[in-house]
Amino acid sequence: MIAPHPGLKFAFAHPAHFIALGFGAGVSRIAPGTVGTLIAFPLWWLIRPGYGPAGMLLIAAVLFLIGIWACERTGRNLGVGDHSAMCWDEVVAFLAMLALLPEEPLWQVAGFVLFRAFDVIKPPPIRNLERQFKGGFGVMVDDLAAAAFAMVALAIARRFLA
Repeated sequence: MIAPHPGLKFAFAHPAHFIALGFGAGVSRIAPGTVGTLIAFPLWWLIRPGYGPAGMLLIAAVLFLIGIWACERTGRNLGVGDHSAMCWDEVVAFLAMLALLPEEPLWQVAGFVLFRAFDVIKPPPIRNLERQFKGGFGVMVDDLAAAAFAMVALAIARRFLA
């Protein structure tokens, strides 16, 4: 049985739902993970001016911990541990990437595309992490791995393009 896709009423029913659904982005029936990843851009534009890369990574770490709680609670309430509507994991992982990427649109778009590709395809060990860890931590950790894979791919590209 496939769990129903949550709507705005569910998203606003509890703070954990609102967070886990990426401030409502996960309500999108079309590519909620991609829509959620896009939420990282305005967050980054709002927060970045006051912080350097280390500060942004610290903020992402705090948001990761909040995500463990929010996704655990929301997954339990939805009856699906890692429902596709939960996209806070994408928001946080891509926000961490933006903290490290050059502030050039081409690199940010390339990071977005690679992150989404690794998150969707889930090559080993990303898929293994998803299967090994459950609950809120399991929801959050595989996206960090996808972000790490994307960053390595970008670093390799930068080395050969420089």
